[in-house]
Amino acid sequence: MSFDTLFQAQLDQLKDEGNYRIFAELQRKCGDFPRVQNHGHGQDEVTVWCSNDYLGMGQHPKVVQAMIDTVRTCGTGAGGTRNISGNAYHHKRLEEELADLHGKEAALLFTSGYVSNWAALSTLGSRLPNAVILSDALNHASMIEGIRHARCEKRIWKHNDVEDLDRQLRTLPANATKIVAFESVYSMDGDIAPIREIVEVAEKHGAMTYIDEVHAVGMYGPRGGGVAEREGLMDRITLIEGTLGKAYGVVGGYITGSHALVDFIRSFASGFIFTTALPPAVAAAARVSIKHLKESELERALQRRQVKRLRARLNAEGIPHVDNPSHIIPVMVKDPVKCRMLSDILMDQFGIYVQPINYPTVPKGTERLRFTPGPLHSDDDIEYLVEALKTLWKQCAIAHAVA
Repeated sequence: MSFDTLFQAQLDQLKDEGNYRIFAELQRKCGDFPRVQNHGHGQDEVTVWCSNDYLGMGQHPKVVQAMIDTVRTCGTGAGGTRNISGNAYHHKRLEEELADLHGKEAALLFTSGYVSNWAALSTLGSRLPNAVILSDALNHASMIEGIRHARCEKRIWKHNDVEDLDRQLRTLPANATKIVAFESVYSMDGDIAPIREIVEVAEKHGAMTYIDEVHAVGMYGPRGGGVAEREGLMDRITLIEGTLGKAYGVVGGYITGSHALVDFIRSFASGFIFTTALPPAVAAAARVSIKHLKESELERALQRRQVKRLRARLNAEGIPHVDNPSHIIPVMVKDPVKCRMLSDILMDQFGIYVQPINYPTVPKGTERLRFTPGPLHSDDDIEYLVEALKTLWKQCAIAHAVA
């Protein structure tokens, strides 16, 4: 038997469905974001419209310099796990910065936001007595994977439906250790959880709250602490999880909470114990990025302005997009083949890069182009994008929204 034949059969099925993913070959140019060099098909230089480097901090001179300076003093790698190589100075300073950001006693670094969710949820669910994790129906794959590996009882509650959460919590036995897991900003639809109501229901039933703020840290709140900071709720949430790889422009994930909670995860989470630590230079750059966004409102203000401007222009031209209160603008196509085709044409003919979002990231029939305007996109960039979309919507006979 040829194993390659088995592999290829499933790849061919993906292609037939329109869900086969092709990655662009792009090279970021320091100081020129959102312009990037394209090494694949299409124009040599393209404008990125789907980056999770929401504020362009991956190009910020202070962040870049911090990484360069630390490489020169500490070298490139951490030398192994922290269990083997110890805590680097920059790891500890970054964890202090993160704890302060969220008003918590302690923080713990991971190699990515995916790993921090997987490790923390799997450890909580597997180690706490009679644990039951109640997960929002649209939680990220990393949270789902962590819950699966916890091998404890789980309940799925309807997305952002506090009444359903309340009902399910009521049915649990008195001796259950209840963990309510949810996100603040949901990355595909861009909607925001009713955090206050969720926290109040969890408190009523004596449940722990676990919030994923990866698409919100750096973006919301007076110091970039996320939606929970903006709503004044950080002190009422048991564990706040976030990432360094989106608005902070670097890489890595983390959790924050009480000393006991963080030490518990540090001591039992295999995803922390057996994983090589972040390079000190990455930690140093992330700390500078966080410190900057604690003090600077400029990037967030410019980003909000460009989000508002793009929404207004899409509305004016009747281009269908999901109306939500966040920085994420999903333009709905609802067909995987057309979504891929639109992405290719935008890249090849207009020098616009936006990756199609299809199954399994979103349900079949809800395929979309996901735009994330940032402070470094100009008004001319927005106008050019909207004119390109307007042209393609007519050519491809995709239904317009009511203008």
